Amino acid sequence: MIPVTSFAGKTVAVFGLGGSGLASCHALKAGGAEVIAADDNAENVAKAAQAGFITADLRDVSWTNFAALVLAPGVPLTHPVPHWSVLKAREAGVEVIGDIELFCRERRRHAPDAPFVAITGTNGKSTTTALIAHLTKVAGYDTQMGGNIGTAILSLEPPRMGRVHVIEMSSYQIDLTPSLDPSVGILLNVSEDHIDRHGTIEHYAAVKERLVAGVQAGGTAIVGVDDGYCRDVADRLDRAGKNVVRISVKNPLASGIYVEHGTIVRAAGGARSEVAALGGIGSLRGLHNAQNAACAAAAALAMGISLDVLQNGLRSFPGLAHRMEQVGRRGNVLFVNDSKGTNADATAHALSSFADIFWIAGGKPKAGGITGLTGFFPRIRNAYLIGEAAQEFSGTLGTQVAHEISQTLDVAVEHAARDAEASGLTDAVVLLSPACASFDQYRNFEIRGTKFRELVQALPGVKPVV
Repeated sequence: MIPVTSFAGKTVAVFGLGGSGLASCHALKAGGAEVIAADDNAENVAKAAQAGFITADLRDVSWTNFAALVLAPGVPLTHPVPHWSVLKAREAGVEVIGDIELFCRERRRHAPDAPFVAITGTNGKSTTTALIAHLTKVAGYDTQMGGNIGTAILSLEPPRMGRVHVIEMSSYQIDLTPSLDPSVGILLNVSEDHIDRHGTIEHYAAVKERLVAGVQAGGTAIVGVDDGYCRDVADRLDRAGKNVVRISVKNPLASGIYVEHGTIVRAAGGARSEVAALGGIGSLRGLHNAQNAACAAAAALAMGISLDVLQNGLRSFPGLAHRMEQVGRRGNVLFVNDSKGTNADATAHALSSFADIFWIAGGKPKAGGITGLTGFFPRIRNAYLIGEAAQEFSGTLGTQVAHEISQTLDVAVEHAARDAEASGLTDAVVLLSPACASFDQYRNFEIRGTKFRELVQALPGVKPVV
Protein backbone atom coordinates (compact mmCIF):
# COMPACT_ATOMS: atom_id res chain seq x y z
CA MET A 1 0.00 0.00 0.00
CA ILE A 2 1.03 3.61 -0.60
CA PRO A 3 0.07 5.73 2.45
CA VAL A 4 -1.27 9.10 1.28
CA THR A 5 0.42 11.60 3.58
CA SER A 6 -0.51 14.71 1.60
CA PHE A 7 -3.90 14.84 3.36
CA ALA A 8 -2.70 14.01 6.88
CA GLY A 9 -4.92 15.66 9.47
CA LYS A 10 -7.55 16.58 6.88
CA THR A 11 -10.96 15.16 5.98
CA VAL A 12 -11.43 13.65 2.53
CA ALA A 13 -14.63 12.42 0.90
CA VAL A 14 -14.31 9.30 -1.26
CA PHE A 15 -17.13 8.51 -3.67
CA GLY A 16 -17.25 5.19 -5.52
CA LEU A 17 -16.23 2.28 -3.32
CA GLY A 18 -15.22 -0.40 -5.81
CA GLY A 19 -11.65 -1.67 -5.95
CA SER A 20 -9.80 1.62 -6.45
CA GLY A 21 -12.18 3.58 -4.19
CA LEU A 22 -11.75 1.25 -1.25
CA ALA A 23 -7.98 1.19 -1.82
CA SER A 24 -8.04 5.01 -1.70
CA CYS A 25 -9.86 4.88 1.65
CA HIS A 26 -7.21 2.57 3.12
CA ALA A 27 -4.31 4.64 1.72
CA LEU A 28 -5.73 7.94 2.97
CA LYS A 29 -6.37 6.51 6.42
CA ALA A 30 -2.87 5.02 6.55
CA GLY A 31 -1.47 8.48 5.75
CA GLY A 32 -3.36 10.17 8.58
CA ALA A 33 -6.49 11.50 6.87
CA GLU A 34 -10.07 11.12 8.08
CA VAL A 35 -12.15 9.47 5.38
CA ILE A 36 -15.88 9.82 4.72
CA ALA A 37 -16.86 7.05 2.31
CA ALA A 38 -19.91 7.08 0.03
CA ASP A 39 -21.46 5.28 -2.91
CA ASP A 40 -24.80 5.07 -4.69
CA ASN A 41 -24.61 1.30 -4.17
CA ALA A 42 -25.71 0.28 -0.65
CA GLU A 43 -23.73 -2.96 -0.82
CA ASN A 44 -20.49 -1.07 -1.44
CA VAL A 45 -21.27 1.30 1.45
CA ALA A 46 -21.81 -1.69 3.73
CA LYS A 47 -18.43 -3.16 2.73
CA ALA A 48 -16.69 0.13 3.53
CA ALA A 49 -18.42 0.33 6.90
CA GLN A 50 -17.38 -3.26 7.62
CA ALA A 51 -13.79 -2.27 6.80
CA GLY A 52 -13.99 0.39 9.53
CA PHE A 53 -14.62 3.56 7.54
CA ILE A 54 -17.10 6.30 8.36
CA THR A 55 -19.85 6.26 5.73
CA ALA A 56 -22.42 8.92 4.92
CA ASP A 57 -24.80 10.19 2.27
CA LEU A 58 -22.81 13.14 0.93
CA ARG A 59 -26.06 14.92 0.09
CA ASP A 60 -26.75 15.32 3.81
CA VAL A 61 -23.39 16.47 5.15
CA SER A 62 -21.57 19.80 5.26
CA TRP A 63 -18.78 20.06 2.70
CA THR A 64 -17.07 22.87 4.60
CA ASN A 65 -14.36 20.67 6.09
CA PHE A 66 -13.62 18.47 3.08
CA ALA A 67 -10.13 18.98 1.66
CA ALA A 68 -10.92 16.96 -1.48
CA LEU A 69 -13.37 14.63 -3.17
CA VAL A 70 -11.63 11.48 -4.41
CA LEU A 71 -13.83 10.18 -7.21
CA ALA A 72 -13.79 6.69 -8.70
CA PRO A 73 -13.06 6.81 -12.45
CA GLY A 74 -16.35 5.15 -13.35
CA VAL A 75 -18.34 8.09 -11.94
CA PRO A 76 -19.15 10.80 -14.55
CA LEU A 77 -17.04 13.94 -14.12
CA THR A 78 -18.34 16.00 -17.07
CA HIS A 79 -20.55 14.01 -19.47
CA PRO A 80 -23.32 13.22 -20.05
CA VAL A 81 -23.81 15.32 -16.90
CA PRO A 82 -21.54 15.63 -13.85
CA HIS A 83 -22.46 13.28 -11.02
CA TRP A 84 -24.30 14.97 -8.15
CA SER A 85 -21.26 14.53 -5.87
CA VAL A 86 -19.13 16.48 -8.39
CA LEU A 87 -21.69 19.30 -8.40
CA LYS A 88 -21.67 19.35 -4.59
CA ALA A 89 -17.88 19.57 -4.57
CA ARG A 90 -17.82 22.39 -7.10
CA GLU A 91 -20.42 24.36 -5.15
CA ALA A 92 -18.24 24.05 -2.05
CA GLY A 93 -14.97 24.84 -3.86
CA VAL A 94 -13.60 21.36 -3.13
CA GLU A 95 -11.13 19.84 -5.61
CA VAL A 96 -12.19 16.65 -7.40
CA ILE A 97 -9.36 14.19 -7.98
CA GLY A 98 -8.70 10.46 -8.43
CA ASP A 99 -6.45 7.83 -6.91
CA ILE A 100 -3.66 8.33 -9.46
CA GLU A 101 -3.52 12.01 -8.51
CA LEU A 102 -2.94 10.88 -4.90
CA PHE A 103 -0.08 8.68 -6.15
CA CYS A 104 1.46 11.57 -8.12
CA ARG A 105 1.44 13.80 -5.04
CA GLU A 106 3.11 11.13 -2.91
CA ARG A 107 5.75 10.49 -5.57
CA ARG A 108 6.58 14.21 -5.77
CA ARG A 109 6.83 14.39 -1.96
CA HIS A 110 8.97 11.34 -1.35
CA ALA A 111 10.66 10.12 -4.56
CA PRO A 112 10.27 12.61 -7.43
CA ASP A 113 12.96 10.92 -9.51
CA ALA A 114 11.54 7.39 -9.15
CA PRO A 115 10.66 6.03 -12.61
CA PHE A 116 6.97 6.30 -13.46
CA VAL A 117 5.73 5.08 -16.85
CA ALA A 118 2.13 5.98 -17.77
CA ILE A 119 0.38 4.53 -20.81
CA THR A 120 -2.83 5.50 -22.57
CA GLY A 121 -4.48 5.11 -25.97
CA THR A 122 -7.76 3.97 -27.43
CA ASN A 123 -6.38 0.53 -28.30
CA GLY A 124 -3.44 -1.54 -27.12
CA LYS A 125 -2.75 0.07 -23.75
CA SER A 126 -3.16 -3.11 -21.68
CA THR A 127 -0.77 -5.13 -23.86
CA THR A 128 1.74 -2.26 -23.93
CA THR A 129 1.54 -1.85 -20.16
CA ALA A 130 2.07 -5.57 -19.56
CA LEU A 131 4.94 -5.65 -22.07
CA ILE A 132 6.74 -2.68 -20.48
CA ALA A 133 6.32 -4.25 -17.04
CA HIS A 134 7.79 -7.48 -18.40
CA LEU A 135 10.75 -5.62 -19.96
CA THR A 136 11.54 -3.73 -16.77
CA LYS A 137 11.41 -6.95 -14.74
CA VAL A 138 13.80 -8.61 -17.17
CA ALA A 139 16.04 -5.55 -16.79
CA GLY A 140 16.15 -6.04 -13.02
CA TYR A 141 13.74 -3.35 -11.84
CA ASP A 142 11.39 -3.86 -8.91
CA THR A 143 8.31 -3.46 -11.10
CA GLN A 144 4.90 -2.36 -9.87
CA MET A 145 2.13 -2.64 -12.48
CA GLY A 146 -1.42 -1.38 -12.04
CA GLY A 147 -3.99 1.29 -12.74
CA ASN A 148 -6.61 0.52 -15.37
CA ILE A 149 -5.05 -2.89 -16.02
CA GLY A 150 -6.26 -4.31 -12.72
CA THR A 151 -4.49 -3.47 -9.46
CA ALA A 152 -5.45 -0.13 -7.93
CA ILE A 153 -2.38 2.11 -7.92
CA LEU A 154 -2.54 2.80 -4.18
CA SER A 155 -2.45 -0.94 -3.49
CA LEU A 156 1.06 -1.08 -5.00
CA GLU A 157 4.32 -0.50 -3.15
CA PRO A 158 5.45 3.14 -2.64
CA PRO A 159 7.69 4.91 -5.17
CA ARG A 160 11.47 4.75 -4.61
CA MET A 161 14.60 4.65 -6.73
CA GLY A 162 15.10 1.28 -8.38
CA ARG A 163 11.36 0.64 -8.38
CA VAL A 164 9.32 1.49 -11.47
CA HIS A 165 5.58 2.04 -11.56
CA VAL A 166 4.08 1.01 -14.91
CA ILE A 167 0.54 2.36 -14.95
CA GLU A 168 -2.20 1.98 -17.54
CA MET A 169 -4.54 4.99 -17.60
CA SER A 170 -7.98 5.37 -19.11
CA SER A 171 -9.26 8.75 -20.20
CA TYR A 172 -11.46 8.77 -17.07
CA GLN A 173 -8.39 8.41 -14.86
CA ILE A 174 -6.44 11.10 -16.73
CA ASP A 175 -9.41 13.45 -16.25
CA LEU A 176 -9.04 13.02 -12.48
CA THR A 177 -5.24 13.53 -12.40
CA PRO A 178 -4.59 17.27 -12.89
CA SER A 179 -0.89 17.11 -11.96
CA LEU A 180 -0.04 13.94 -13.90
CA ASP A 181 3.75 13.97 -14.43
CA PRO A 182 5.23 10.63 -15.52
CA SER A 183 8.90 10.29 -16.32
CA VAL A 184 7.85 8.39 -19.45
CA GLY A 185 4.43 9.03 -20.97
CA ILE A 186 2.98 7.00 -23.85
CA LEU A 187 0.06 7.89 -26.13
CA LEU A 188 -0.47 4.97 -28.49
CA ASN A 189 -3.34 6.16 -30.66
CA VAL A 190 -6.68 7.97 -30.65
CA SER A 191 -9.88 6.85 -32.35
CA GLU A 192 -13.51 7.45 -31.52
CA ASP A 193 -14.44 5.95 -28.14
CA HIS A 194 -16.18 6.91 -24.89
CA ILE A 195 -17.88 9.89 -26.51
CA ASP A 196 -20.75 9.45 -24.05
CA ARG A 197 -18.29 10.39 -21.28
CA HIS A 198 -16.38 13.14 -23.10
CA GLY A 199 -18.95 14.78 -25.36
CA THR A 200 -16.81 14.99 -28.52
CA ILE A 201 -13.85 13.19 -30.05
CA GLU A 202 -11.90 16.45 -29.75
CA HIS A 203 -12.42 16.57 -25.97
CA TYR A 204 -11.57 12.88 -25.66
CA ALA A 205 -8.32 13.44 -27.62
CA ALA A 206 -7.49 16.49 -25.50
CA VAL A 207 -7.84 14.45 -22.31
CA LYS A 208 -5.53 11.76 -23.72
CA GLU A 209 -3.00 14.43 -24.71
CA ARG A 210 -2.65 15.57 -21.10
CA LEU A 211 -0.80 12.36 -20.20
CA VAL A 212 2.11 13.08 -22.53
CA ALA A 213 1.93 16.87 -22.14
CA GLY A 214 2.53 16.44 -18.41
CA VAL A 215 5.79 14.49 -18.73
CA GLN A 216 8.21 15.88 -16.16
CA ALA A 217 11.31 17.87 -17.06
CA GLY A 218 13.93 15.57 -18.55
CA GLY A 219 11.32 12.91 -19.25
CA THR A 220 10.19 11.36 -22.52
CA ALA A 221 6.86 11.65 -24.35
CA ILE A 222 6.25 8.71 -26.71
CA VAL A 223 3.50 9.27 -29.29
CA GLY A 224 2.18 6.95 -31.99
CA VAL A 225 1.76 9.12 -35.09
CA ASP A 226 -0.29 6.85 -37.34
CA ASP A 227 -3.49 8.86 -36.75
CA GLY A 228 -4.14 12.55 -37.26
CA TYR A 229 -5.01 13.38 -33.66
CA CYS A 230 -1.73 11.97 -32.38
CA ARG A 231 0.34 13.58 -35.13
CA ASP A 232 -1.04 16.94 -34.00
CA VAL A 233 -0.27 16.08 -30.37
CA ALA A 234 3.35 15.26 -31.21
CA ASP A 235 3.75 18.55 -33.08
CA ARG A 236 2.34 20.54 -30.15
CA LEU A 237 4.65 18.79 -27.70
CA ASP A 238 7.62 19.57 -29.95
CA ARG A 239 6.69 23.24 -29.97
CA ALA A 240 6.37 23.15 -26.18
CA GLY A 241 9.96 21.90 -25.89
CA LYS A 242 9.18 18.34 -24.76
CA ASN A 243 11.43 15.41 -25.61
CA VAL A 244 9.16 13.62 -28.12
CA VAL A 245 9.74 10.19 -29.62
CA ARG A 246 7.40 9.53 -32.55
CA ILE A 247 6.33 5.94 -33.32
CA SER A 248 4.98 4.54 -36.60
CA VAL A 249 4.17 1.10 -37.94
CA LYS A 250 2.93 2.47 -41.27
CA ASN A 251 5.72 4.74 -42.50
CA PRO A 252 9.47 5.23 -42.02
CA LEU A 253 10.32 8.27 -39.92
CA ALA A 254 13.19 10.72 -40.31
CA SER A 255 13.38 10.92 -36.53
CA GLY A 256 11.77 8.44 -34.17
CA ILE A 257 11.08 4.72 -34.01
CA TYR A 258 9.29 2.74 -36.70
CA VAL A 259 8.68 -0.86 -37.72
CA GLU A 260 9.88 -2.09 -41.11
CA HIS A 261 9.69 -5.72 -42.29
CA GLY A 262 9.28 -7.02 -38.74
CA THR A 263 12.17 -4.99 -37.31
CA ILE A 264 11.98 -2.08 -34.88
CA VAL A 265 14.19 0.69 -36.27
CA ARG A 266 15.44 3.91 -34.65
CA ALA A 267 16.15 6.94 -36.84
CA ALA A 268 17.99 10.07 -35.74
CA GLY A 269 20.20 12.66 -37.42
CA GLY A 270 19.98 11.00 -40.80
CA ALA A 271 21.15 7.63 -39.45
CA ARG A 272 19.12 4.50 -38.76
CA SER A 273 19.85 1.53 -36.51
CA GLU A 274 18.04 -1.70 -35.75
CA VAL A 275 16.61 -1.93 -32.24
CA ALA A 276 14.95 -5.35 -32.10
CA ALA A 277 13.40 -8.06 -34.26
CA LEU A 278 9.74 -9.04 -33.89
CA GLY A 279 9.73 -11.99 -36.28
CA GLY A 280 8.61 -15.25 -34.74
CA ILE A 281 7.28 -13.72 -31.52
CA GLY A 282 3.78 -15.18 -31.42
CA SER A 283 2.59 -13.02 -28.52
CA LEU A 284 3.34 -9.90 -30.59
CA ARG A 285 1.81 -10.99 -33.86
CA GLY A 286 0.03 -8.40 -36.04
CA LEU A 287 0.42 -4.73 -36.92
CA HIS A 288 -1.36 -3.56 -33.76
CA ASN A 289 1.12 -5.49 -31.62
CA ALA A 290 4.00 -4.08 -33.64
CA GLN A 291 2.86 -0.63 -32.49
CA ASN A 292 2.60 -1.84 -28.90
CA ALA A 293 6.10 -3.34 -29.11
CA ALA A 294 7.62 -0.25 -30.71
CA CYS A 295 6.18 2.00 -27.99
CA ALA A 296 7.36 -0.40 -25.29
CA ALA A 297 10.83 -0.49 -26.87
CA ALA A 298 10.93 3.32 -26.89
CA ALA A 299 10.06 3.33 -23.18
CA ALA A 300 12.78 0.76 -22.46
CA LEU A 301 15.36 2.81 -24.35
CA ALA A 302 14.30 5.96 -22.50
CA MET A 303 14.99 4.10 -19.25
CA GLY A 304 18.44 3.02 -20.41
CA ILE A 305 17.63 -0.67 -20.95
CA SER A 306 20.18 -2.29 -23.27
CA LEU A 307 19.33 -3.68 -26.70
CA ASP A 308 20.21 -7.24 -25.65
CA VAL A 309 17.91 -7.11 -22.63
CA LEU A 310 15.19 -5.52 -24.73
CA GLN A 311 15.37 -8.25 -27.39
CA ASN A 312 15.36 -11.02 -24.77
CA GLY A 313 12.40 -9.37 -23.04
CA LEU A 314 10.38 -9.14 -26.24
CA ARG A 315 11.05 -12.79 -27.06
CA SER A 316 10.06 -13.99 -23.58
CA PHE A 317 6.88 -11.91 -23.34
CA PRO A 318 4.04 -14.39 -22.71
CA GLY A 319 1.33 -12.03 -23.91
CA LEU A 320 -1.70 -10.70 -22.11
CA ALA A 321 -4.22 -13.23 -20.88
CA HIS A 322 -7.26 -13.36 -23.17
CA ARG A 323 -5.68 -11.04 -25.76
CA MET A 324 -4.20 -13.03 -28.68
CA GLU A 325 -3.15 -15.63 -26.12
CA GLN A 326 -1.71 -18.80 -27.66
CA VAL A 327 -3.23 -21.51 -25.47
CA GLY A 328 -2.25 -24.69 -27.30
CA ARG A 329 -1.19 -26.44 -30.47
CA ARG A 330 -2.14 -29.78 -32.02
CA GLY A 331 -0.16 -30.68 -35.11
CA ASN A 332 -0.51 -27.78 -37.53
CA VAL A 333 -3.41 -26.21 -35.61
CA LEU A 334 -2.79 -23.25 -33.29
CA PHE A 335 -5.48 -22.30 -30.74
CA VAL A 336 -5.71 -18.59 -29.89
CA ASN A 337 -7.76 -17.05 -27.07
CA ASP A 338 -8.77 -13.49 -27.93
CA SER A 339 -11.76 -13.34 -25.58
CA LYS A 340 -10.94 -9.67 -24.91
CA GLY A 341 -11.99 -8.96 -28.50
CA THR A 342 -15.42 -7.77 -27.42
CA ASN A 343 -16.20 -5.56 -30.42
CA ALA A 344 -15.63 -5.61 -34.16
CA ASP A 345 -12.67 -3.19 -34.06
CA ALA A 346 -10.81 -5.36 -31.55
CA THR A 347 -11.61 -8.53 -33.50
CA ALA A 348 -10.30 -6.90 -36.70
CA HIS A 349 -6.81 -6.87 -35.17
CA ALA A 350 -7.04 -10.61 -34.52
CA LEU A 351 -8.44 -11.50 -37.94
CA SER A 352 -5.73 -9.43 -39.64
CA SER A 353 -3.04 -11.50 -37.90
CA PHE A 354 -3.79 -14.90 -39.49
CA ALA A 355 -4.55 -16.30 -42.95
CA ASP A 356 -6.45 -19.56 -42.35
CA ILE A 357 -8.93 -19.01 -39.54
CA PHE A 358 -11.54 -21.23 -37.94
CA TRP A 359 -13.34 -18.44 -36.16
CA ILE A 360 -15.46 -18.73 -33.01
CA ALA A 361 -17.60 -15.61 -32.62
CA GLY A 362 -20.73 -14.45 -30.86
CA GLY A 363 -22.17 -13.57 -27.50
CA LYS A 364 -24.14 -10.47 -26.60
CA PRO A 365 -24.06 -8.35 -29.79
CA LYS A 366 -23.01 -4.73 -29.98
CA ALA A 367 -24.19 -2.00 -32.35
CA GLY A 368 -23.03 -2.66 -35.91
CA GLY A 369 -22.36 -6.34 -35.29
CA ILE A 370 -19.64 -7.65 -37.62
CA THR A 371 -20.57 -5.69 -40.74
CA GLY A 372 -17.25 -3.85 -40.52
CA LEU A 373 -15.27 -7.09 -40.79
CA THR A 374 -16.22 -8.06 -44.35
CA GLY A 375 -12.71 -7.26 -45.61
CA PHE A 376 -11.38 -10.10 -43.46
CA PHE A 377 -13.94 -12.71 -44.59
CA PRO A 378 -11.55 -14.26 -47.18
CA ARG A 379 -9.26 -15.26 -44.30
CA ILE A 380 -12.00 -17.26 -42.56
CA ARG A 381 -12.25 -20.91 -43.57
CA ASN A 382 -15.23 -21.59 -41.31
CA ALA A 383 -17.08 -19.78 -38.54
CA TYR A 384 -18.72 -21.20 -35.43
CA LEU A 385 -21.38 -18.91 -34.00
CA ILE A 386 -22.44 -18.88 -30.36
CA GLY A 387 -24.81 -17.02 -28.07
CA GLU A 388 -27.42 -14.35 -28.76
CA ALA A 389 -25.60 -12.98 -31.80
CA ALA A 390 -25.51 -16.29 -33.69
CA GLN A 391 -28.49 -15.63 -36.00
CA GLU A 392 -27.49 -12.01 -36.67
CA PHE A 393 -23.89 -13.00 -37.48
CA SER A 394 -25.12 -15.84 -39.68
CA GLY A 395 -27.09 -13.30 -41.71
CA THR A 396 -24.00 -11.10 -42.12
CA LEU A 397 -21.74 -13.98 -43.15
CA GLY A 398 -24.38 -15.27 -45.57
CA THR A 399 -22.84 -17.28 -48.38
CA GLN A 400 -19.49 -15.48 -48.18
CA VAL A 401 -18.21 -17.57 -45.26
CA ALA A 402 -19.02 -21.19 -44.47
CA HIS A 403 -20.44 -21.31 -40.96
CA GLU A 404 -22.54 -23.17 -38.46
CA ILE A 405 -24.58 -22.10 -35.46
CA SER A 406 -22.84 -23.95 -32.63
CA GLN A 407 -24.76 -22.10 -29.87
CA THR A 408 -22.31 -22.99 -27.08
CA LEU A 409 -18.56 -22.61 -26.70
CA ASP A 410 -17.88 -26.27 -26.00
CA VAL A 411 -19.57 -27.35 -29.26
CA ALA A 412 -17.77 -24.59 -31.18
CA VAL A 413 -14.33 -25.62 -29.87
CA GLU A 414 -14.94 -29.30 -30.65
CA HIS A 415 -16.14 -28.62 -34.21
CA ALA A 416 -13.52 -25.96 -34.99
CA ALA A 417 -10.70 -28.22 -33.80
CA ARG A 418 -12.05 -31.12 -35.88
CA ASP A 419 -12.42 -29.04 -39.04
CA ALA A 420 -9.07 -27.28 -38.67
CA GLU A 421 -7.24 -30.57 -38.34
CA ALA A 422 -9.11 -32.11 -41.28
CA SER A 423 -8.35 -29.10 -43.49
CA GLY A 424 -4.72 -30.12 -44.02
CA LEU A 425 -3.68 -26.44 -43.87
CA THR A 426 -0.13 -25.90 -42.63
CA ASP A 427 -1.00 -22.91 -40.40
CA ALA A 428 -4.62 -23.39 -39.37
CA VAL A 429 -5.77 -21.26 -36.45
CA VAL A 430 -8.77 -21.84 -34.19
CA LEU A 431 -9.49 -18.32 -33.02
CA LEU A 432 -11.89 -17.24 -30.29
CA SER A 433 -12.41 -13.53 -30.96
CA PRO A 434 -16.11 -13.01 -30.26
CA ALA A 435 -16.71 -9.40 -31.46
CA CYS A 436 -19.33 -9.42 -28.70
CA ALA A 437 -19.74 -8.87 -24.99
CA SER A 438 -19.78 -12.04 -22.89
CA PHE A 439 -22.80 -11.19 -20.77
CA ASP A 440 -25.27 -13.58 -22.39
CA GLN A 441 -23.39 -16.75 -21.37
CA TYR A 442 -20.48 -15.61 -19.18
CA ARG A 443 -20.14 -12.96 -16.49
CA ASN A 444 -17.07 -11.41 -18.13
CA PHE A 445 -14.53 -11.98 -20.90
CA GLU A 446 -12.00 -13.46 -18.44
CA ILE A 447 -14.34 -16.30 -17.50
CA ARG A 448 -15.19 -16.89 -21.16
CA GLY A 449 -11.51 -16.97 -22.12
CA THR A 450 -10.61 -19.26 -19.25
CA LYS A 451 -13.35 -21.68 -20.33
CA PHE A 452 -11.97 -21.64 -23.89
CA ARG A 453 -8.48 -22.36 -22.61
CA GLU A 454 -9.74 -25.26 -20.49
CA LEU A 455 -11.72 -26.75 -23.40
CA VAL A 456 -8.74 -26.53 -25.74
CA GLN A 457 -6.27 -27.99 -23.28
CA ALA A 458 -8.66 -30.88 -22.61
CA LEU A 459 -8.59 -31.91 -26.29
CA PRO A 460 -6.53 -35.04 -26.97
CA GLY A 461 -3.03 -34.29 -28.22
CA VAL A 462 -3.00 -30.54 -27.48
CA LYS A 463 0.38 -29.28 -26.25
CA PRO A 464 1.32 -25.91 -24.74
CA VAL A 465 2.92 -23.33 -27.01
CA VAL A 466 6.56 -22.73 -26.14
